Amino acid sequence: MATTVKAATLTVTLTESIILNGVDQGGTQVHTIASVTEVSRRIVAIPTSEVIILAMGATAPAAGTFVETDVRYIRITNLDNTNHVTLTFRSEGAAEFAVKLDAGQSFIYNGDNSGGVVDTMDADSSALTVSLEDLVDITALADTAAVDLELFVAGV
Repeated sequence: MATTVKAATLTVTLTESIILNGVDQGGTQVHTIASVTEVSRRIVAIPTSEVIILAMGATAPAAGTFVETDVRYIRITNLDNTNHVTLTFRSEGAAEFAVKLDAGQSFIYNGDNSGGVVDTMDADSSALTVSLEDLVDITALADTAAVDLELFVAGV
């Protein structure tokens, strides 16, 4: 069976809008990602115990799992109006880095323009020598009460 999905261009627009002391200090950046053929958008409930929210693999995708060479863009938005969540990004070498995503905030992880999430992250106690590795999964842990996260992933 031949696919009927036609590749499209994803346009991501980031806008900061502020007038400070009568001067516009805002800005807009536009980034396009060509040849997108796969989009996953879902809302997941995150408990106060760590759960995997996205996983990368080298082969065929499955629910919540994406082909690491195809992923170009990941957005995670905390839909809660009170509680934060901790996101942990793990590499193929088991290095991790974590970020706090407060209520109402978003975190964007961009894949490489041609290689997806292969060789896009490094974490260590010392950042003096960088050796990029593949992103293999992202986990989430709600702080004091369960939160809802919106996940948006685009791939080629």
